[in-house]
Amino acid sequence: MKKNIFILFFILPLFFCACEELEEAGLSEEEIVNGLKTALNIGADSSCSALNKTDAYYKNTLLKILLPAEADVIFDNLSSFSPVIQTEINNEVEKVILGINRAAEDAADDAKPIFIDAITNMSVTEGLNILNGKNLVDINDANFDSTAATHYLDLKTRPDLTKLFSPIIDVSLDKDLGIGFSANEAWANLVVVYNTYAMFSAMEQVANVSLGTHCTDKALAGLFYKVGEEEKKIRDNPFNWANDLIQKVFGEVYKE
Repeated sequence: MKKNIFILFFILPLFFCACEELEEAGLSEEEIVNGLKTALNIGADSSCSALNKTDAYYKNTLLKILLPAEADVIFDNLSSFSPVIQTEINNEVEKVILGINRAAEDAADDAKPIFIDAITNMSVTEGLNILNGKNLVDINDANFDSTAATHYLDLKTRPDLTKLFSPIIDVSLDKDLGIGFSANEAWANLVVVYNTYAMFSAMEQVANVSLGTHCTDKALAGLFYKVGEEEKKIRDNPFNWANDLIQKVFGEVYKE
């Protein structure tokens, strides 16, 4: 049902139905934008919920969060160790990766209120621009943008989402989310294990940095990617999502 209603936001530009045609059908600009807001609210809710599930990040090769850049030294030197040590380090690495992805999944649902606030405050002008595929991040770009709504949400919510996600993910990073350890515990253990071997081999050691900022940034990147994919899918195949509500709102536009 949620996905069906979300098409209200995107069906018009795909078929090049101008706003004037909607107005001629008895729909005001305010009514059109209110319909868009309803659809976008439901779509954002659906995207957040989809990522707030076990393995939504971890088993998605496009969204999976890897180690922070500070850990590159581990991989740069890994081949210098014996196969047994390499296996031990790789096992510790995978524990950290599992932990930080679980933290991102745990926090994903908390993005909804920030999205809803941004959508509620959308102006009529913004709504009509998005409806017609206008990228509000690059207002001078005349090309049709199939992720205009996603760019709008990114533009309006990224700072607030970062503030929201940071403390929530910090808490999640400290939790045992059903895997027998927390992400922070796994990271601390990886640092100790690697640095111990690196010290005896006179290799560069890895810095024990906080995972919070890295995990927050990557979790948000995954969230906006998910919203963008949902938007493109609906624009590409609108009639796959049609329902009675769409017929009620846009019926006049498609009347023969």
